[in-house]
Amino acid sequence: MDAVSNISGKAYPFGQKNVDTDVIISAEWLKTITREGLGKGAFESVRTQEGNVFDDGRYADSPILIAGDNFGCGSSREHAAWALLDMGVKAVIAPSFSDIFSGNAFKNGIVTVALPQDQIDRLMEVAEEEQEITVDLENQTVTTPYQDRFAFDVDPFRKHCLMNGLDEVGITLQSDATIGNYESKRTAAMPWISKGTQAAA
Repeated sequence: MDAVSNISGKAYPFGQKNVDTDVIISAEWLKTITREGLGKGAFESVRTQEGNVFDDGRYADSPILIAGDNFGCGSSREHAAWALLDMGVKAVIAPSFSDIFSGNAFKNGIVTVALPQDQIDRLMEVAEEEQEITVDLENQTVTTPYQDRFAFDVDPFRKHCLMNGLDEVGITLQSDATIGNYESKRTAAMPWISKGTQAAA
């Protein structure tokens, strides 16, 4: 997982409420055995609508998505986070998120920023003007060229992991020396366990 600190760029002014994971990536795309290419299927049903923001060249490759309340509701498919990443989205700003989606986003290095609706409305205006928005994870702020500055809360543990690029495997590897020390002591105290493990291998 890549470390995340500062995300700047244009934002998709999406704004829809109650967008579920089936809208983010429909079930037919779940047959894939790789994360690559899921961006092509992201928001497929939305893209059938004329003038949608995802096919608007002005917002191509935007790293930020501005959405409405309860973003990521519905099923627990992690493919929704994978699809967003594959289309280049590194941060989603909305009034609220489904807990499961928020967890999946975090585990895949996507920053989810919850802000009040009036601030979301302001960011929608800025995004529609094709101005850059900056999500500063270290200082926990969202800023615009118009001097807007919105503070957001983030779980300290999630912030640490995102800023250091630590997924679950990376977190475990941080304790590699402790784990190795424990295994050495266990082998010395209970050698029959290690013999059984070696025989099974």
